[in-house]
Amino acid sequence: MGIPDDILLADAAGRIPSGMSLEYLAESRDRPAIVAIIFLVCFTGAIMIVRLYARIWLVKKLGLDDALAILTMMIYISFVVLSLVLIDLGSGRHMDYIQYVLAMPTVRQTEVLDFVAHVLYTTALFFCRLSGLAFYHRLAARSSKLHLAIKIAAGFLFAAYLPQLFLLIFHCRPVTGLWPYPWQEEPISYNCLTWGLVYSVNSGVSLTCDVLMFIIPTILIKELHVSFKRKAQLSIVMFPGVLVIVISAVRVYFVAVGQWADDGSWAYNPMMAIENAEIAGTLIALSVPALKPVFGNIFTHLTEYTLSTRNRSNMKSQSKPTSGLRSRARDSKRLLSWSKHGYEDYEMMGSETNIPPSGPVQSSEAGSPGGKSIGVTTEVSIFHGQQEADQRHIV
Repeated sequence: MGIPDDILLADAAGRIPSGMSLEYLAESRDRPAIVAIIFLVCFTGAIMIVRLYARIWLVKKLGLDDALAILTMMIYISFVVLSLVLIDLGSGRHMDYIQYVLAMPTVRQTEVLDFVAHVLYTTALFFCRLSGLAFYHRLAARSSKLHLAIKIAAGFLFAAYLPQLFLLIFHCRPVTGLWPYPWQEEPISYNCLTWGLVYSVNSGVSLTCDVLMFIIPTILIKELHVSFKRKAQLSIVMFPGVLVIVISAVRVYFVAVGQWADDGSWAYNPMMAIENAEIAGTLIALSVPALKPVFGNIFTHLTEYTLSTRNRSNMKSQSKPTSGLRSRARDSKRLLSWSKHGYEDYEMMGSETNIPPSGPVQSSEAGSPGGKSIGVTTEVSIFHGQQEADQRHIV
């Protein structure tokens, strides 16, 4: 392994203690962290593009949750840029490299950039979680209890965000963007909280908020009057949320290593990758339900093609297809294409969502008006203020 020029120059200048291995100082984990961060932001950006396509061109309606998600993405991109700059400056190298090789102006620059980056990180997660609450509020439009729970959760998120932000801003007296190392000499004497204490508290609060964001959709799915199998299918949508909780817990570990290990800076690159993954994972987890109109339209086209093929096959063997087949084909086509007309509940809930749990349904012949009316009524009951119009339109 070749020795970089900056290490050779520091050794020639006598800044490196005798007996310290230059190969040790040259060790780096920059490339894996950079690749991971770039992949995460590109993948998240692609998901956001598909989400906006679904909301603008298919559903034809942008909500508050979409606006907050866009704002989060903009902050996230800024955080990615600062993460890459910090890694390039050497923040994730061995502590001895930072102390003996980096020039003091560069050390100060990394401290200020790290301060700004983590203000952006905390703010991005805050807006992203608010986006999720706005989405849950839209889905729970008929439940006053869930409305109240979501409002309480929003208050909790705001109350958690402020201490996180204030701990970062006021980590030193007098206030500064620096976070001086014990060996770092400064013209001003700063009285600072330890880096690990501030980041550990912020990480613990962030983990609590992630768990809260997972509980709400769990309640939403539990309240649905659908089969256990259908609830299990909908729970798959929540799987990215579980990953976010795991990622948040891993970040707590890296923060602890960064503060209390002798070579704490060696954990900085993995921590930055994990923080990028937490923002990306939260955005993706909250965008997955909004992607359903896109895949719904794909399945619509496949269903239309299948039904058309079956009808042509039946026409060859029968002079007249049964009315029941035409009814089922027409209803399936309309139900699958509702995402094109702006119905919000389509994003997360299946066609049998919110079927009343009680009250037996009277059976009827497949082609009878009663059979068709019953099928339409159970489906239309999902939507708010649309039942009469949709019944007249379909029946």
